[in-house]
Amino acid sequence: MATKYDPHAYANLLVEYMPGVIETEKENEKALEFVGRLMKKRKRSPEEERVLNLLVTLIEDFEEKAYPMGETSNPAVALRELMSEHELKQVDMLDIFGSQGVVSQVLNGKREISKSQAKKLSQRFRLPIDMFI
Repeated sequence: MATKYDPHAYANLLVEYMPGVIETEKENEKALEFVGRLMKKRKRSPEEERVLNLLVTLIEDFEEKAYPMGETSNPAVALRELMSEHELKQVDMLDIFGSQGVVSQVLNGKREISKSQAKKLSQRFRLPIDMFI
């Protein structure tokens, strides 16, 4: 039996989160946290689904602007940006690349990221694997 959409319940969710255009990384993290809570629920109400869709749209919009994936972007650029954002150094990537020399070569675009490394990066940063291939 499908539950009926309740505009008042939707309004209450909007008041709880107060969504708007995401303009900072902090706002994006807050939205991601709220989305995560909704995603963990086994059964979401129609109102929760609607808020979830709204937040995902806002997050995607922010991330497309903040992390452009245009022609100039490549896996090495993406990795450098992620490392910077997460305040990681080359030594922090040894578990994925094996040596500092390999990390350096990848970051300088002299070496491609292997499929197994891309998989590990995808898991670490919780991003699609194709971002690193």
